[in-house]
Amino acid sequence: MKHRLFCCLAFALSAVILFSCPGVLFSISAQEVASEGLIADIRVGVSVSARAAILMEETSGTVLFEQNADARLPMASTTKIMTALVALENAALDLVITTPKEAVGTEGSSIYLFEGEALTLEELLWALLLASANDAAVAIAYGVSGGVKPFAALMNEKAEELGLENTHFVNPHGLDDPEHYTSAHDLAKIARAALANPLIREMTSTRKKTIPHNGTDGVRLLVNHNKLLRMYEGAIGVKTGFTKRSGRCLVSAAERAGLSLIAVTLDAPNDWNDHRSMLDAGFAAIDALGLAKEQELAQTVPVVGGVSDTVIVSNPAPVYLLLPSAHGELTGIIELPRFLYAGFPEGKTVGRAVWYLDGEIVAQTPLTVQTAVEKQKRPNLFVSFWNKLFHKS
Repeated sequence: MKHRLFCCLAFALSAVILFSCPGVLFSISAQEVASEGLIADIRVGVSVSARAAILMEETSGTVLFEQNADARLPMASTTKIMTALVALENAALDLVITTPKEAVGTEGSSIYLFEGEALTLEELLWALLLASANDAAVAIAYGVSGGVKPFAALMNEKAEELGLENTHFVNPHGLDDPEHYTSAHDLAKIARAALANPLIREMTSTRKKTIPHNGTDGVRLLVNHNKLLRMYEGAIGVKTGFTKRSGRCLVSAAERAGLSLIAVTLDAPNDWNDHRSMLDAGFAAIDALGLAKEQELAQTVPVVGGVSDTVIVSNPAPVYLLLPSAHGELTGIIELPRFLYAGFPEGKTVGRAVWYLDGEIVAQTPLTVQTAVEKQKRPNLFVSFWNKLFHKS
């Protein structure tokens, strides 16, 4: 079974310290990203029914499998991933949205909103992501930006910001339109951006939720359409979609032992099995390794000429690696001076930890001082002399 490991290291103070861990595919760090040469080395083999498909590692965005992934295709209700992301970036969760007549009776999946019914943006987002409610999507568009067209403009702005080259939106729900399209690759990028939002991550992984029903004591029960939440270990989302023109569309994500994968299929007759096959292949091919937790590589370094004789030096962020299922031996070096001269600020980089595979750097993180150390003030001998004379008098 794949598992997440941390290299627990005990270091003596020296200029260079060696340590060893298992082999590595590539690293993920808030401070440094490893050599990109190894990132493209791994691909998983899988057969899918989809017209277009992709499997992506979430943290780094590395593609592990793709099939016709850049083809422009309709996306149906997977559109709503972007709808939720744009809504949250442009309005407050407690924004009260009064349902416009334009939202009532919207074709397709619906929670049957009443004209004039008031719900918060958060409540409508639950309906959007769990029940795939098209009427909720229109209500959100009107509540956030005054209509479908200006909201779609915000969606396209976000698409440009994310660097999507094969995506264009004309509505917030995904009903068929020739100018409404995406690619499997772009949709995976959208899902990756959306899952970085904790609320979207929570919503897409929730199976059931209730929201108010037209100001009464009754409630609407929202049931997540994503069967993978029940069928697949570690599933955390994301969104289903279907129209006659688009076929079955699905964006899924799953987490296991520190590794998170995103899978996308467009026009896939056997989408549930496609996703299980892709995710299984990804989890079997790679493993997540934590080389160092935040500040785990802490060292005490002597300080010369300071108000303090020592300072703690550590890694300010965790360092993670993705491993292939078969990997070689990884070695690491901590590079630090034997001592520091006083007069440095908090957070100053004074060294680094570096990991090597086959003689090449595959991961590194800076080592920074945790506190500032000021220079020790030297006594003014002239002033001291006159003070002594004055004291003696």
